[in-house]
Order: sequence, then C-alpha cells, then structure tokens
Amino acid sequence: MIKFKTIRNISFIGLILFSSISCNQEDYLETQDKTRLTEAQMWETESTADLYLNTCYNELVAKGNQPDNLDSYTDDNDAGYYYTSFNWKKGIVNKNTNTENVWGQQSGPTNDASWEGTYRKVRKCNTFMEKITENKANYTEAWYNKRMDEARFLRAFFYSELFYRLGGLSIVTKPQDRKTDSEAEMYIARSSFEETFNFITSELGDIVENAYLPVKYGKSDANCGRATLGAALALKGYVELFAASPAYNSADPAVPRTADNLWSFATPDPARWATAAATNKQFIDTWGPAGTGTYGLFSPMSQFWHEANEYNSEVIWDRQHVASTMANTFDTYGGPVWIFGTYYTWGNYCPTQELVDQYQMANGLNITDPASGYDPQNPYVGREKRFYDFIVYDGATYQQDWMPGPDVIYTRIDKVHPSKNQIDFGSDDVGNTGYYFKKRLDNAHPRGGNQDGRNYVYYRYSEVLLNYAEAQNEALAAPDQSVYDAINAIRTRPGTDLPPVAAGLTKDQMREVIRHERRVELVLENKRLFDIWRWKIAMDVMNVKPHCMVIRNSSPDDNSGVWVYNVEEITGRFSVFTQKMYFNPIPQAIIDRNPKIKQNWGYE
Repeated sequence: MIKFKTIRNISFIGLILFSSISCNQEDYLETQDKTRLTEAQMWETESTADLYLNTCYNELVAKGNQPDNLDSYTDDNDAGYYYTSFNWKKGIVNKNTNTENVWGQQSGPTNDASWEGTYRKVRKCNTFMEKITENKANYTEAWYNKRMDEARFLRAFFYSELFYRLGGLSIVTKPQDRKTDSEAEMYIARSSFEETFNFITSELGDIVENAYLPVKYGKSDANCGRATLGAALALKGYVELFAASPAYNSADPAVPRTADNLWSFATPDPARWATAAATNKQFIDTWGPAGTGTYGLFSPMSQFWHEANEYNSEVIWDRQHVASTMANTFDTYGGPVWIFGTYYTWGNYCPTQELVDQYQMANGLNITDPASGYDPQNPYVGREKRFYDFIVYDGATYQQDWMPGPDVIYTRIDKVHPSKNQIDFGSDDVGNTGYYFKKRLDNAHPRGGNQDGRNYVYYRYSEVLLNYAEAQNEALAAPDQSVYDAINAIRTRPGTDLPPVAAGLTKDQMREVIRHERRVELVLENKRLFDIWRWKIAMDVMNVKPHCMVIRNSSPDDNSGVWVYNVEEITGRFSVFTQKMYFNPIPQAIIDRNPKIKQNWGYE
C-alpha cells in the first residue's frame, strides 16, 4: 500500500504548499485549481486557509536532510573537514556571515535556525493568525480555535530554536508592513532572555490549557503531522529545563551578565528547576503509562526508527517525510562507507572514542569501574545492548533488512587483508574514528531513489523522562524515588535491559548519572550541543582533542601476531571553544538594517 500523509507537496503562487489528505488513503483527487486562488479566495474557506497554514508546516526543518547535523558540533561525532562544523571546532565563527549553508561556512550552527530564516517562518505564522482572525466569520469556531493554536505552537517552536542559539529575541507577533508600520513597529529591539522565555512558555501554556488540540495523532489520522497538546507540553517542559540550567540561571552564567540581560536571567532562581520538573511531571502523570497511557516507551529501541513504527507511543512531535516527494535523505550522509565492497555513504556519522566509552557494560557498570569486566584489548565484548544496536565497530556484523545478507565491517589497519572501511587519516570519506553510527539509518531501503519516508522525530517520551529526572534532581537536596523511576524506566525497558541505577546516590552523583544517560540515550538526535551549552561544560569538553580507535596487528606483514587496540588522537582535528561560542552571533547585516538590535557578547 502506498503511504500518504497529511503534508504533501503542491505548488501555489511561487510557494511550496501542502494539501491535507488522509494518512492511509490510496488516491487523492485535487478538485480545485489552487494556483488560481486570489488573496481573498485564500481565506474564504477552511480548506483554502489550511493551504496557507500548511506552508508554515513546510518550514519545519528536516534536520536529517543535511550532512552537517548539530551532533557534528559536539564531542560525540566526527564529520568531514569541508563542513561548517569543522570551522566551528577550530573556533571560527563570524558575525559577517549570514547563511544557512552547511558547506565550509563561518556562521556556526545556524543551518536549521538562522535569524532570517526564523523571522520568515514567524511572519508566515503571524500572517495566518491575522488573516483567519479578519475572516473569522468564514470558519467554524472549532476549526478557528484549533488552527489558531497550531499556528501559535509553530511560532513558539520556531522562536525556541533561535532562543537556544541567541538568547533574547525580538518578539514579533504581527506581520510587519513597511508601507503602514511606524519606525517603532518596524525596528524592534531584542527582548531580554527572561522576556523571551516568558513569551514562549506562556504561549505553550495557553495552548495546553485551551485543550483545542488533540493529545496525539495516530498513523491513520487524517491530520497526523499537525501540532498536538503533547508536542506543546513537551516543548514547554524542555524550554523550562533549558532556561533553568547553569548557563542561564546562575550567579556565573555562560557569558557575562549585562544590564539588558539578553543571555541569562537577571536574577538566578533555583525554583526554576522545580517549575521545569512540574511541567514534565504533568506530561508523565497525565499522558504516560500511569495516566491515559497515550505516551510511553517503545520497545525495542533498535526498531524505533523503522518506518513501520511511526507514530508509536514514544513519538511526541515529528516532521513528516514521504518517499519520493518529501524523502528523508539521512542515509546518504553516514553509516559504513563501503558495503559489500561498494561505495555507499559519505561517512559523516562517526562516533568519537569519547562517546563510545560512555556505553556501559551489560552489567550496568562503567568501563572505568574495575568490577565491570571491561578489557581494553577486547573492548567490544560484554557491552550494553544500545552499543550493539547503534554503533558499528571493527568486526561488527552489519545488516539492514534491504541487504541480501550480512556484511562485516572492518576498520582495523590490515596489510594482509585490507578493508575499504579501514580507518582513514586523510581526506577520504571513510571515517577517522574507527566507528560508524547505525542509529536512525533506514532499515528497509538502500540509499538513493528517495525511498526513505521515515519521519524526523523532534521529541520522544524518553526525553520527557530525562527532562523530569534532571529537573527534579536539581530541585531537591537529594534525588527522590521519582528520579530513580524515570531513569530506570529507560534503562530497564525491554531491549535495553540494563540494571537499575544503584540506590543511595547523592545529588551530585545522580547528576552525573542523568547526564551520562542523556548522552547515550539521545545520541545523534541533535540534543548534545544544547546540553553542553546549558550545562556550561562546553569549555571543558570541546577544548580536548577527540580520539579514535586504531587497531594494528603486532605482526603486520602476516597477521601472525595479536590485534592491538590503541586509543589515539584523531589527526587533523581541532578543539577550540571560546566563551563567546555559547551563543551564535547576530548576523552583522541584520544589525546594519536595524540598529536597535544588540550584538551578542564577544562578537561586537
């Protein structure tokens, strides 16, 4: 059966628009020529107004469809030297660049949330809200209420993505018009960090309280892909967690506090942790397994990203893809480069040794624990299941459902039987770490042909559990049972099968457990960069050279010796993170056009 989704490409007056169709219908008949609609006709009916809102949904970034993902800006992944992240890791970020291009730019991590891109999206949302309000008599009350809150959610989501990167924003709530607006209405200064935070969270809180949206859509729902109450509350809980963190809510924030308070709260307040905990607990108690059961952990995680399992109980908010017309191209850019001797991917998803060392042993102990049983000369034996599910290592059997059989991936340096996936120290696409990710790769289709229709998942239930555990631990003097319950639910889920966290931990000890668990569970999901920023540890972890695993035979000419595993620095890599890099710069071109906009600290 051909899969259809709510959001589908059609063209309309130079824009990419979408038509709403059933997720499971096999044919769709377009009964009206949308290319001939006038401005007035656009707002005459609910169906035509939906077309405009769908252009706002089209602005949701397909975060997997670029070769330079946010994880490449962290200590978890090593990507190619030709990307913007490579320059960023050299400490190069420039206010005079203004681009979303991932190829060797100096703009920092902006390709999925730039200033100009965000305000283009916000303008679309504002226009939709203004127009349906002007033409409210044309719609039912239920449709109006629902679509208004969808647009408010999208606007809050777009603002939040820029907020993480820049701090205080210019809050624009109506479409600006140079012909009619005053100078004061056109040139809007940045709001403070707290004002921006309050705007985003109050919008999301109103949406949840209104309850006009459904809690969740299923795969067969005609509106799957639209905003939900689950998405609104999950986003609110994360924004609260982000803002409560040390980089923005402490006496010593990530960058110096100034009178306009653009980069942190004016007054630190530990109670913000409790607020974040309460929001995430509301999600868990209301819609989790102990509530309505609408959301819960999916098992096994090795199958979570299969297209057949879209909209499962763990998925909260995703961006739709459709094979052929709106394909997911994530597989093009990473995973093993050579499969069955044939060049296959660009080799961009390469875990560092620092990340690999985070995977525990199956007994739940860290590899640094003398009781763990870890053998540095046999490092891939006895590890936890998530390691085998998501990491391709030397000697690993690699097989996806589309493959005719298994292949074995060798990254070792082998002069007798050389492998095309042998660790590379030059400029070839083969990885430089000795590892590849297989997390989020398409199990069902080979690369190419735009066959991958898997959605990109922004938020899932396990992240809500992690958000709650962190916020609750920080809000208390010592972790209570609910913190253990949240972490252990993830560790003990069927298919992960780790033992529960040891009891009796201090607050500081539990903090390290939570940060470890978050790093491993959410790896390659574009979360780590914001974590090392908000925890204010980027200066520590990003100024250390990344490492790889180099494997050589002690008798290299005939392999008669033993294979020796050495952790070495990755050659040709840089590790420079300066304090200003906790935020991106405002493009200078924006400030030139609006002198009320203040540049971020360190980029003046």
